[in-house]
Amino acid sequence: MRIAGIIRESIVDGPGMRFVIFAQGCPHGCPGCHNPQTHDFEGGFDADVTSIMAEIEKNPLIRGVTFSGGEPFSQAGEFADLAAQLKTKGLDIMTYSGYTFEEISRRAQTRSDWKRLLEHTDILADGPFMESMKDLTLRFRGSKNQRLIDVNETMKNNFITEYRSL
Repeated sequence: MRIAGIIRESIVDGPGMRFVIFAQGCPHGCPGCHNPQTHDFEGGFDADVTSIMAEIEKNPLIRGVTFSGGEPFSQAGEFADLAAQLKTKGLDIMTYSGYTFEEISRRAQTRSDWKRLLEHTDILADGPFMESMKDLTLRFRGSKNQRLIDVNETMKNNFITEYRSL
């Protein structure tokens, strides 16, 4: 997988103590993006799942892993494979995406890698960052159009359910 970097301990990229992986490459190019260095698909560096898993397992305080970006769905297969392994360790997955849940769901109908990543995601922060809707008071997201979605409840109930357990 191609990544821009990692943060070994974060409390601002999702609930609880988290390990954060920044995907390299993003098709959205949102003006005012917090991570513009992640946009270039040729940037960053290659990382293997085994090494990432070893880093995560070093810290027993990690509650979950956050996939940020860049755009994790641009490497959905690799992130889905990692997420599947993380789930076996009892860790939850939060994924940031510039795509909306509805867009991801549509593409997941024909892209098994997108479907697998969505199915392994517990919390989805969806939608593009919109500078005109920037709000620094929001938890775990940058603009008011972005939602924190409880993916498991949404898929079970067949309607968007916001994540509430913050």
